[in-house]
Amino acid sequence: MHPKILLVDDREDNLTSMEAILAPDGYRCIKAASGRQALKILLTDLDFALILMDVKMPNLNGFETAALIYEREKLRHIPIIFITANTYGEENIFKGYRMGAVDYIYKPVNPDLMRAKVAVLIDLYRKNHRLVAQEQKLIAINKSLEQEIHERKASEERVKELNRQLMNNITLLESANRDLDRFAFMASHDLQEPLRKIRTFSDLLFVKYSGQLDNSAISYITRIQNAAVRMQTLISDILAFSRINNEKDTFTNYNLNLIMQEVLDELDRYIQDKGAKVAVAELPLIDVNPGLMRPLFANLLSNAIKYSKKDVPPEIRIWSEFTVVTSAKGVDEKFCRIYVQDNGIGFDPVYADQIFDMFRRLHVHSEFEGTGIGLTLCKKIVEKHNGFISVQSKVNDGSTFIISLPVHQPGAVAVNNTGEKEDAKVSM
Repeated sequence: MHPKILLVDDREDNLTSMEAILAPDGYRCIKAASGRQALKILLTDLDFALILMDVKMPNLNGFETAALIYEREKLRHIPIIFITANTYGEENIFKGYRMGAVDYIYKPVNPDLMRAKVAVLIDLYRKNHRLVAQEQKLIAINKSLEQEIHERKASEERVKELNRQLMNNITLLESANRDLDRFAFMASHDLQEPLRKIRTFSDLLFVKYSGQLDNSAISYITRIQNAAVRMQTLISDILAFSRINNEKDTFTNYNLNLIMQEVLDELDRYIQDKGAKVAVAELPLIDVNPGLMRPLFANLLSNAIKYSKKDVPPEIRIWSEFTVVTSAKGVDEKFCRIYVQDNGIGFDPVYADQIFDMFRRLHVHSEFEGTGIGLTLCKKIVEKHNGFISVQSKVNDGSTFIISLPVHQPGAVAVNNTGEKEDAKVSM
């Protein structure tokens, strides 16, 4: 930045002399030969760091020119140094200061003194410019902050409104789910009675009149009976799913071997009929809801036997291991992973997630019976335990279901190996 200085003197030699003194310091000097010319220059150019003005000039002297300059608000920031050959008394000197002068330089001019006085005022000018620039920058930053605060407040209000809408939607959804669960339970329960009558009367019809019916009629009755059985199975599964949704989250520290043995005993006839081999490694004690773990194991074992290869006896292996999972909050939690592996027909791994959807079946009814609810029940049970379930499979290469359950659940009650409650919780 090269500060500008307005030099005002009616003598050209004085103007040239002052310019020569100040030029080496890098100042830009604008010259005016009279007070009127100085005023004319200041009409269009306001950015002067300093005015050096002779007092004694024709028409308008320095004092009068200074008075006219400072009538304009935009020019009052420009300091004026009067240059004079006369030694005025204190009254005249005061008059000059009153007109706006900041200092006097007496003729003959001392170049060093002029440069020193000018340097002081130029330094003030530069500092003032920096302050003004800083002020403008701060004003811009403040406006930006105000805008940011305004936008943030608006965003917060939008987030609050979205949260309110979300909470309302959650409330409505929970209410709809409860109504749906009640409807499913009531509808399924009410369907049981007419279904039992269909099965009963079709059985009576077959037993009493089978000798009088031709093959087509017997085939129709058989289809009615099979359809009724499938319908009853579907209703039972829907009721089971509805009960799981309404099941309270109560956990006990339970021996999983006891639950697995109960399931194996229930499926013993089915296992023998299929010639299946089931190898179960020692399972741990963890916090579970035993009433939910039984249908979980039963569904996985039944599926492993059901989806076996033709003429190949099912082989099922069950084992477990412990692992540590880090939560989103950075907390390490101990999990138990239970593996159920079979040598069955498997499926394309692209369906690994879809297989847990309600009524999702990868095979037609004619090949494998089922309702498509079993694995959905399994997923719901695992989620009730704050865990997760996944599957690894390949076509014709078997499947492995992986159940991951927290070892400890809040508020769990301890029991012994016989299923009786204990006073203290069993620790792993």
